[in-house]
Amino acid sequence: MDEREKAAVRRRSSVPITVDPNIPRFVCQNCRQALCVLGVESDKFSNDPSRSGLQASSIQSSILGSIQMDNSFVVLPKKKSQVPSVSAHHYIGSSLSDTANAKKTIEDSFIVLPPAAASIYKSKSVADGGDAHLATGGNANSSAFHSTINILQRAFEIASNQTQVEQPLCMECLSILSTKFDKEIEDANRDIEAYDCYLKSFKDKSYDMLSDEDFRKEKLKLEEEERKLNAAIEETEKQFAEVNAELEDLDSKSMQFEELKERYWHDFNDFQFQLTTHQEERDSILAKIEVSQAHLELLKKTNVLNDAFTIWHAGDFGTINNFRLGRLPNIPVEWDEINAAWGQACLLLHTMAQYFYPKFPYQIKISPMGSYPRILDHNKNSYELFGPVNLFWSTRYDKAMTLFLTCLNDFAEFANSMDRENNVPAEKCFKFPYKIENDRVEDYTITQSFNKPENWTKSLKYTLCNLKWALYWFIGNTDFQPVSNMVHSHN
Repeated sequence: MDEREKAAVRRRSSVPITVDPNIPRFVCQNCRQALCVLGVESDKFSNDPSRSGLQASSIQSSILGSIQMDNSFVVLPKKKSQVPSVSAHHYIGSSLSDTANAKKTIEDSFIVLPPAAASIYKSKSVADGGDAHLATGGNANSSAFHSTINILQRAFEIASNQTQVEQPLCMECLSILSTKFDKEIEDANRDIEAYDCYLKSFKDKSYDMLSDEDFRKEKLKLEEEERKLNAAIEETEKQFAEVNAELEDLDSKSMQFEELKERYWHDFNDFQFQLTTHQEERDSILAKIEVSQAHLELLKKTNVLNDAFTIWHAGDFGTINNFRLGRLPNIPVEWDEINAAWGQACLLLHTMAQYFYPKFPYQIKISPMGSYPRILDHNKNSYELFGPVNLFWSTRYDKAMTLFLTCLNDFAEFANSMDRENNVPAEKCFKFPYKIENDRVEDYTITQSFNKPENWTKSLKYTLCNLKWALYWFIGNTDFQPVSNMVHSHN
């Protein structure tokens, strides 16, 4: 570009651009980008009939005054299936050489773009981000410009009708469309080649021709098959009608079945609700019965004597109702506690002896009087079984304890005789775990006079253990239920 063209470009760029609202606005019909048309100096070429399509290719122009444009023209195709092949550096356009040639056929139509309008549209948006518009220079010939725009618009319509593609298009969309059409043409050419190959093979193939007689026989054979097929069709239609009738009958029965099914489920739900209610009531009653049975079993296992007289041990001491019986040098026990323990033991033995009277020969009488019990011998002599007593002179106290052992041993012999009467095996008949003989329990004497406190305490512990075994036998042979846990020994 020489200095004069550069100056012209600077003048044109310095001229303020005004937008005519009556001028149509062009956008790319594919990507919808705005296309901008700048001022056209149409007076240079409007009266020059010598310009042809080939001459127009030499016109140099700029896009927005800065991009060079060559060969800015398009010859419209003769057939609708053809698509113009345009270089990526060109824009679609067409021009009429003069108004006298406006009536030419579309096969010879083309448009020549003047230098100032070499860029008819641009794929970029307007600088201010607005809609696409057409602008005219302040010094452009307005009437000539409008005439060119009308021609351009008409050319776009003709191109759209001929190519079956909406015009105008930007260069990017045109390149994509051209590639697509080229691929379609290649596919069509491959199909044509395949068809030609099949047609050639079909023509080269030889066929055996039937004679007239064979043709008639084949025709009769086919007609017979047709009659058979028609008869089969009639039979199938008849069966189809019968099947439809059966299907309608089945549909009716199915509706009745659905009604019965619905009524059944309603009845089932009602019954299920009643059953659930009944089960809940039954479970509630069973729970109450279970609680009552558990309470009854507890009451059956409850023993007044077992609850009233708890015999156990606390170290070296035997205890009854938590009262210790005996004394040790390092653990002095008060006489009040010892007297209370003897009172409880006497009351328990007296209660069991009285229960079996007159079967039990209750010769030695026990008088339980709280913490001051007394024991009567065969001659009705009374002996005090409570303290305090002197360690070196406790004859009456020792006699009372010996009489208690004698009475307890008599009760054991009575229990053993009762088991033998009830046919209990000899090895299971009642007997004490600790043997009682006169005033001795096992190897320990129960008398206190001239006896060690440890031996006296041990003999009292064994005595309470024998009394507990007598209590368990009593419970098992009376109206009370036997208890499950028995203490076999106290060591």
